[in-house]
Amino acid sequence: MALPPILQGRLRLPLIGAPLFIISHPALVIAQARAGIVGAFPALNARPAEQLDEWLCEIEEALRAPGPDGRTAAPFAVNQIVHRSNKRLEADLAVCVRRKVPIVITSLGAVEEVNQAVHSYGGIVLHDVINDRFARKAIEKGADGLVAVAAGAGGHAGTLSPFALIAEIRRWFDGPLFLSGAIATGAGILAAQAAGADGAYVGSAFIATDEARADERYKAALVAGRAQDIVYSNLFTGIHGNYLRASIEAAGLDPDNLPQSDPSKMDFGAESGAKAWRDIWGAGQGIGSLDGVVPVADLVDRLAGEYAAARQRLSLA
Repeated sequence: MALPPILQGRLRLPLIGAPLFIISHPALVIAQARAGIVGAFPALNARPAEQLDEWLCEIEEALRAPGPDGRTAAPFAVNQIVHRSNKRLEADLAVCVRRKVPIVITSLGAVEEVNQAVHSYGGIVLHDVINDRFARKAIEKGADGLVAVAAGAGGHAGTLSPFALIAEIRRWFDGPLFLSGAIATGAGILAAQAAGADGAYVGSAFIATDEARADERYKAALVAGRAQDIVYSNLFTGIHGNYLRASIEAAGLDPDNLPQSDPSKMDFGAESGAKAWRDIWGAGQGIGSLDGVVPVADLVDRLAGEYAAARQRLSLA
């Protein structure tokens, strides 16, 4: 087990800031990378499509120079939704290839041609999975590493315990592996490594930051929320995911009696598809660890301090 070469020696923490639909944009990605973790955004967040090239140019330019503390910025990643409804995939992937995006995170479909395109210029592909079967398919089709999305993760998520999911994958795969699922503390990052992952994948905590492009009411709800405020449903996108109860209630729905959705109607190409994330707010079960809305740099400082303290506790045990 080891971080991929592109990340070795370039991270303050073994951490990827998860790409957040609608919310992640250059300001957030730049702040994450400057703080010493991988920043990421979904290609579909750049609307219209022509904006993707502009965003990549902005991020690349900002990360060329060292940060205020002299630290070299960490790499960044772009998330590509590999689903038949994403009509932008081919064009967005071509932009990423031309810009030589260092890390591409693929979701909702493992496609060999996508992996080959990223490998053509030396980039790497991490594919997010919710079970061992999908993990095996991703590696068979050429992904370099995996993001294991376990129970409690914000947005689209699986139902398996992180311990079970990581253990099953590690029986056959010794490549790059990151864990997602209710991680919002430095101790949680260390726990992911102790369980067998190379690092953690954190989303919800970064929504509650100054740089995140999210409604202030959303940020406040995250800080006020606890694990019991998370509802798991497939109603909003056709795929099961975790959402804030308060936002579901605000939409006039009963969180305890939500109907099932038809997965075949899932559409990541429609402009209106963003509504699920704009009005129904995704969040993971780790939000109880959030104390306020802070700058990304402060959040990473907290995580780094907690990570170091957890390591110290274990060394004294």
